[in-house]
Amino acid sequence: MAVVQTPPKRTSQKAGHALPWKWIGVAALILLVGAVVAVRLVIDRAEPILRTRVIETLSNRFESKVELASLHVSVVNGLEVSGEGLKIFGATDPNPYEPGVQALIDVREFRFQTALRSLFRSPMHVDTVYVKGLELNIPPKGDRREITKMGSRTGKMAIIVDKFVCEDTKLLINTSRPGKPPLEFAIGDLRMKDVGPGLPMHFDATLVNPRPVGNIQSSGLFGPWQPDSPRDTPVQGDYSFSDADLSTIKGIGGTLSSTGRYSGTLGNIAVRGKTDTPDFQIATSGHPVPLHTEFHAVVDGASGDTYLRPVNATLLHSSFTAEGSVVRVPNGHDIHLNVVMDHARIEDLLTLGVRTNPPVMTGPVEMKTRLSLAPGDASVADKLQLAGNFHVLSAHFTNEKVQSRLDSLSLRSQGKPKEVQEHTGENVPVDLRGVFTLKEGLLSFSSLHFLIPGTHVDMTGDYSLDGRTFDFRGKVRLDAKLSQMTTGWKSILLRPIDPFFTKNGAGTEIPIRISGTESEPRFGLDLGHKDKRQNVGKKPAAGSKRE
Repeated sequence: MAVVQTPPKRTSQKAGHALPWKWIGVAALILLVGAVVAVRLVIDRAEPILRTRVIETLSNRFESKVELASLHVSVVNGLEVSGEGLKIFGATDPNPYEPGVQALIDVREFRFQTALRSLFRSPMHVDTVYVKGLELNIPPKGDRREITKMGSRTGKMAIIVDKFVCEDTKLLINTSRPGKPPLEFAIGDLRMKDVGPGLPMHFDATLVNPRPVGNIQSSGLFGPWQPDSPRDTPVQGDYSFSDADLSTIKGIGGTLSSTGRYSGTLGNIAVRGKTDTPDFQIATSGHPVPLHTEFHAVVDGASGDTYLRPVNATLLHSSFTAEGSVVRVPNGHDIHLNVVMDHARIEDLLTLGVRTNPPVMTGPVEMKTRLSLAPGDASVADKLQLAGNFHVLSAHFTNEKVQSRLDSLSLRSQGKPKEVQEHTGENVPVDLRGVFTLKEGLLSFSSLHFLIPGTHVDMTGDYSLDGRTFDFRGKVRLDAKLSQMTTGWKSILLRPIDPFFTKNGAGTEIPIRISGTESEPRFGLDLGHKDKRQNVGKKPAAGSKRE
């Protein structure tokens, strides 16, 4: 019987070779599932771990209640964390001006990234935290104990951050005065680097200046924070402010640039800087003029009040100094300055402040005045108030008609009427001095002394900065008698009345009125105001009233 041999089965050999790959695939699948589960577990554990660390770190740092609305974690590219609605509260409401209870620190959004292994380390190290919508609410001066606790605790720190990059930051410094809003600083971009405990923090900031509109770039050092007296916290740095539009302040115009340095403490910041405005102008005149200042100021960073000590300014060919204060009030700033002009030109001041062109007068001027600028939305010209005195020396009028009349008057008042016909433009100098006030665009003179050779004029009156009001009344004292001021038959006719106008040691004393406009003044006798004429320059008797 034949035996049939069966060939060996090749399939079993193939199966034997495939078996290891099968188990490798199963193992890989298990590992993949395990990795997914592990990642899921890490994420599930990471969020509560990080939430705890964030709250623990901030609670220890500020000794305050901390709220965190949401936290999101991803481990795809290391440890990526983002959150919203982070709030740090104090024992009291820091901002009584706003309804409800405000947080000391309110963060709309934040995010950071670090190595995954950092999750399992304590403290966790983070290189940079990015913050958007940071609001810092500094309590009123008497309630700042919450802020003074910053850095005072030495408890466990679960997260250490090297740098902060902040966008859309707002700093509010509150006051307990009823109805007074907080001092607000808008900071478009802020970068801070913490170099270690007890050391100052480096910062770079872009502040948004509301009026005049523009961005202020600043960099420097802040701190270390003084927990017992925040006003004594050191600060220093430099700043630049360019292309600021002055037309955002009603009543003035021009483009301002400023640079400077500052140092001191939050409660007493000394600032030295300079400003340049090549086209500064006041709306009432509309004449752009170059203005340069160099200043030294002391700023109270807690209240926003500024004290100028002093400002040295150059306007066209004139220079002057100013000292005073810029105090913050509920509806703006209340400005008070003492201004001294020792090296100035009257034509420069008239160019700046008066619409008429060319200026009515030229010559050197000395002036001292108290300047006040009230808060509010009215234009600078309407709010500006001045009270002071001035002296214009050796001045001349630019209007040929006016100057010619003065030249003729000077000759006649000296008893030289024959020379008037031969007059070829003597251009006599004018000495002018007075005491004045400016309010609501109207310049009022309580005394005005006008002197040319042979003539002395004492007047009072008003003059508007727009040139439309020009009304002065007073008396003129002449060296010559009336009959000596003319020739021929006119002189003979006037001799009998000379005694009626010769008084007080003068050859002639007559009432005068100057009215009209700046460009077209009118000169004439003021015979209808005898009482006022007699009272010019005299003090009223006790119990009497001046008209």
